[in-house]
Amino acid sequence: MIKQIVFSVCSTLLLISAVHAQSAEKSQLPTDSLVLTIDEAVNLANKNSRSLKVAQIDLEIKKRSSMYAWNVFIPSVTVSGTASRANEKSPSSYAMTNALSKAFNIPALAQPASYEEEEDRWSVLGNFNVALNLSLAQIQNIRAAHAEFESGEITWMQTVRQTEQSVRKLFYGLLLQQESFKVKEDSLENARKRAEQARVNYNNGRIPELSLLQAQVTYENQRPDIDKQRQDIEQALDNFSFILGLPVGTKITLVGEINPTYITLNAQDLYQQYCENNPDVQLIRKNIDHLSLQLSALNLKSYTPSLSLGWNSQPIVADVTKNWFDSDNKLYDAGSLSITIAWTLSDMLPFSANRLNAKTLQDNIRKLEIQLDTARQNTELTINKTVASLDQAKKTIESNQRNIKLAQRSYDMTAVSYRNGTSELLDLRDAENQLNQAKIGVLNAQYNYISYLLDLEYTLNTHFIGGSAK
Repeated sequence: MIKQIVFSVCSTLLLISAVHAQSAEKSQLPTDSLVLTIDEAVNLANKNSRSLKVAQIDLEIKKRSSMYAWNVFIPSVTVSGTASRANEKSPSSYAMTNALSKAFNIPALAQPASYEEEEDRWSVLGNFNVALNLSLAQIQNIRAAHAEFESGEITWMQTVRQTEQSVRKLFYGLLLQQESFKVKEDSLENARKRAEQARVNYNNGRIPELSLLQAQVTYENQRPDIDKQRQDIEQALDNFSFILGLPVGTKITLVGEINPTYITLNAQDLYQQYCENNPDVQLIRKNIDHLSLQLSALNLKSYTPSLSLGWNSQPIVADVTKNWFDSDNKLYDAGSLSITIAWTLSDMLPFSANRLNAKTLQDNIRKLEIQLDTARQNTELTINKTVASLDQAKKTIESNQRNIKLAQRSYDMTAVSYRNGTSELLDLRDAENQLNQAKIGVLNAQYNYISYLLDLEYTLNTHFIGGSAK
């Protein structure tokens, strides 16, 4: 069991290291050693996680879109100017110019066959345009932008909770490795003491050489395994340091112990109280709201007219050689004020692109509603399964704690019998193995209890008192 957990911890370390990076400034972080509690480890991961930084950028984009969604009510303002040179004087151009001259009491021009001066070929036209389009659909689009931002907030919180869950599990997994290693170290120390005692007994002629060799072989066989396990823990701590964004080479010391606080939970009550808090349920519900607002905007665009307001000014310069901004040099203003009500009737046709898009949105909403029911059922199943696992882990802890007392008593009695020469070394080793298995069994069950509790916290999007290190 311990090997499976160690393998799981190492695998998770490698997986998370692909998405987290040591992006913190090296000048602001320690480079030698660091003592960490579980909450400090979570804070470091939240500060330096690349996945969180990417999620933060996505949230800022959606927040900006939500904050300024009202900018659809800002009128469009366009300023332009056109200077043109005619190749040849046309009769229609002459007639228009002469008519304008009469209207504005400007001396009429003689009709030439061609331009006499270069400036006569040039004309200048200015344009200033203000336009504003209004429709009921714009209001729903603004609300849809707000809903999309709220959906982004849920996604952001999911990422934060997932990061916290992963770091806490890794922290406890490393504590489990260290505690298991201490048990193995104690066993190695006992083997060393037995080997020394066997040598003393052999020198005093109390045991045969075979017993001495057996004690020495037992000690030497345990040493490589201890050395390998020590190296694995050091590598796991280095990987954990990398995940937290610490500089390469930073040695960390974990402060905490695997000592869960047991709580009594009722699966049905948890489902009734926290089901809607589940991150997946929240996200699907918000996506349904977002698509519903988009559908409402599309329907309003189809079944209601839009209003367009416009004001345009087009001053025409009479003489390009004079001051263009002089009011006396303005031939006339061709601008106007316009109020337009438009209604695209073809959008109401059932086979139009607009209505087909509306049907697609309706189908997507139906799909999300099915996913919402599935997410709620999965949440209920997960709660029931996790609560049952918590109860089983608690019973396993209590059973193994009783086993420790029995195994300790058996080991002590066998050790005395071995020293008196009435028991074999193999009997002592068996008693010690049983004791170690009981100790490691308690550690595994305690880790499992905390791990299940962290999973339940994420599922319900809440915190319990058992989810932190003591």
